[in-house]
Amino acid sequence: MNSRAANPVPAADPVLRIDKLLWYLRFAHNRVMARRLAEQGHVRMNGRRIEKGHVKVRQGDILTVPQGQQVHVVRIIALPERRSSALQAQSCYEILQTGN
Repeated sequence: MNSRAANPVPAADPVLRIDKLLWYLRFAHNRVMARRLAEQGHVRMNGRRIEKGHVKVRQGDILTVPQGQQVHVVRIIALPERRSSALQAQSCYEILQTGN
């Protein structure tokens, strides 16, 4: 009997680059803008300033994202697989706070 088949390796936690996530969730119009937003230090993840577009985001992380004159604080509920409609994007996060 093959012992490897009996003990499957658990899948790693799904992660997504923060620049892709910001674009998928429609906080930026395109991925280049999303990367700039992250690299310029305007975004925070779990209270930590982000300065790289390749930082990995997981389900449950809390993001602080400026958008125009507002700042959104959101908790990631699910990681989207692709950019889709605004309604589907909004179902992937929970708004904790929105303010100026």
